Amino acid sequence: MALANRSLITVGDLSNAEIEAVFALADSMSGSMADQGGVCQGKIMASLFFEPSTRTRLSFEAAMHRLGGRVISAVDVGATSLAKGESVADMARVVGSYADIIVIRHPWEGAARVVAEYSGVPVINAGDGGHEHPTQTLLDLYTIKKERKTIRGLKIALWGDLKYGRTVHSLAFALARFGANILFRPAPGLEMPEHVLRKLTAEYKGELKRFEADDQSAAERYFALDAMYVTPSSPHQLAMMPDVSLRVELEKGVDALYVTRVQRERHGRGDGEAKEAASYPVVDKRLLREREFKQTLIMHPLPRVDELAHDVDADPRSMYFRQAALGVPVRMALMSLVLGVVEAEVPEAAVPSFAEKVAYPVYQRSFGVRCRNPRCVSFHEDEHISPDFLIVSVKPLILRCSYCDHETQPKYIASSEWHEGTIESKRYHSADSRWVRKIRPENLIVFESEVEAQSHGFKPSKYADSGE
Repeated sequence: MALANRSLITVGDLSNAEIEAVFALADSMSGSMADQGGVCQGKIMASLFFEPSTRTRLSFEAAMHRLGGRVISAVDVGATSLAKGESVADMARVVGSYADIIVIRHPWEGAARVVAEYSGVPVINAGDGGHEHPTQTLLDLYTIKKERKTIRGLKIALWGDLKYGRTVHSLAFALARFGANILFRPAPGLEMPEHVLRKLTAEYKGELKRFEADDQSAAERYFALDAMYVTPSSPHQLAMMPDVSLRVELEKGVDALYVTRVQRERHGRGDGEAKEAASYPVVDKRLLREREFKQTLIMHPLPRVDELAHDVDADPRSMYFRQAALGVPVRMALMSLVLGVVEAEVPEAAVPSFAEKVAYPVYQRSFGVRCRNPRCVSFHEDEHISPDFLIVSVKPLILRCSYCDHETQPKYIASSEWHEGTIESKRYHSADSRWVRKIRPENLIVFESEVEAQSHGFKPSKYADSGE
């Protein structure tokens, strides 16, 4: 196993065994911080934080300094050439010639991937918009393992802004891979995105149970569940999810409650802050008096606002300041492995994974469809970045953006072979028609409108308006 010269853009870039290797090295380094000063001597880390950050930026920079390396930084887009219109790709090429490793936080989802593609050096994603935050997930998992010794079979509740919170997106995928059961308790209107839930059920082998308002009798006393992901490692009766099973399982206790603040910086202008504040769930001493939370770890990626009461700080169940402190040894270990100055071995067989690698067909064409997520890097730099999608479903047809993971459902399809191979048969069809299953992925062309299909010389077929 080797992490040298690899980038970490999503938590999926590391296997379970590689994550365990990071943890083992973090354990070793945290026990002898003063002895690590020569590990990265002569190495330079570029710290590019184009969104506000305190813990993550200082944690990375402290980690590199403790390893004996040096740091160069840029913390304001307005003070860089990006403000002049320079592309992320060009910026990556230049910074990659200055540093041995790049750590980047950017408001555009997928920006870290672009930097990794063009920089020529390893890149670590420190948060890209509402997409992912993989190193936060590493220290979250590390905290849980140190307190509970395992992750498999635990019940972890994700609380608050699940729609825009990048930390919970990465964490959900990692928890599923390690065999945890996940409880979703969102604030109203801030539920976990459908593309995240779809990925969980398609690629992590478990089952998703959604709860309607009239299903809440079992849990409404302490939190109104929106959904629960049940790992395949759970007992069969839990996987079946009758209401009585849910009640019994929750009464046994929640192992960790992962609280998140409302991500106002990523909300639309129309969101009402007063209404939002009134409906946002709060974790306080009163909630934690419930027996279901008697042994619950209270976690938070920080910063907090009003969603986590200060009277919880002195409670021995509170882990959030410990989480932040553990970020330094975890990032020290990760950067040492990525820079290739330290090697680590963990037997793959000793770390079972509940992830199922799905080889989705790739869709790459310069026309027909683009990612419509306004926070996606491809949306902002369409002159420099070509559309890149995975075909994750054909009935209905769903494309997942390779940069930001958001999904789109094109309305029309055609074939590059024109079916019978003549100009007269250059036709387009409804994406709901039978042709979606007949056209080979490598020949598939998709369009978002009839106007666009016709502008490329295609004519409507008799299936253009039919789902048959």
